Amino acid sequence: MAWLPNKRIVVTGGAGFLGSHLVAELRRMGCRDIFVPRSSQYDLRKPEAVSRIYSDARPEVVIHLAAVVGGIGANRENPGSFFYDNLLMGVELMEQARWRGVEKFVAIGTVCAYPKFTPVPFKEDDLWNGYPEETNAPYGLAKKMLLVQAQAYRQQYGLNAIYLLPVNLYGPRDSSDPAKSDVIPALIKKCVDAVEKNQRSIEVWGSGAASREFLYVEDCARAIALAAERYDKPDPVNLGAGREITIRQLVSLIAELTGFRGEILWDASKPDGQPRRCLDVSRAEREFGFHATTDFADGLRKTIEWYRQARRAGLAA
Repeated sequence: MAWLPNKRIVVTGGAGFLGSHLVAELRRMGCRDIFVPRSSQYDLRKPEAVSRIYSDARPEVVIHLAAVVGGIGANRENPGSFFYDNLLMGVELMEQARWRGVEKFVAIGTVCAYPKFTPVPFKEDDLWNGYPEETNAPYGLAKKMLLVQAQAYRQQYGLNAIYLLPVNLYGPRDSSDPAKSDVIPALIKKCVDAVEKNQRSIEVWGSGAASREFLYVEDCARAIALAAERYDKPDPVNLGAGREITIRQLVSLIAELTGFRGEILWDASKPDGQPRRCLDVSRAEREFGFHATTDFADGLRKTIEWYRQARRAGLAA
């Protein structure tokens, strides 16, 4: 019998991109008592606001997704606030979880926590073998401290805290705001805009040589729900699709799927970010039976269609 559906659950960031899909997945599992704190009412950087969440929701399980995050540009412009905000949110949520007797704390980390030059595929045991890629380091290290805290609190206080490492996500409801969007929504917006405006070219950051792995957001939501239900160990777990694509290949694929036939101009003066990203996903399959099922091209088609519909409805930039 499933354990999670009978629990009171708090999902921080539950109204966001990944969070909204996770809440839907939890409801599909039969979870009914789900509390989603909104930032307008609960500033997670402030201890008193975190205390109100625990008093208002009385959670037995906390899934911490909330993060201040963006693409390479946003990371370069906001290293201080990205470090401070993400560190404070996680530290205070877990601290109050342990002394309030929360049964399980699920911390969501980031692939940005991995060292810049990690052997591919990234294995969880490589997490501490170097410094993260510089543009992502403050954000990545702030989220990485949740792993340290989770393991320390498990050892000293017996808190059942787990730590999950999703790779780059994509899918419907992602932000296309150029100031904070990741690579896939940014490229979809550029290509769709160019098609509608009959532009002959688009400009893309970097050389195109860097590689990335992408996980469809609904697959990630399913992985988190499975881990919350089934995984109770201190070791971090990668969440990914286990496949790699270069940015140059990605741009060509998105251009094809959106119908953009113009020229791709590469701005090599802009950073590529981490040279390669591809995860070893065997631990997730072994420990709680997760493997990604969404074909990458199919996932991109769904994402492009969602963006076009949202744009027509005035819900996307």
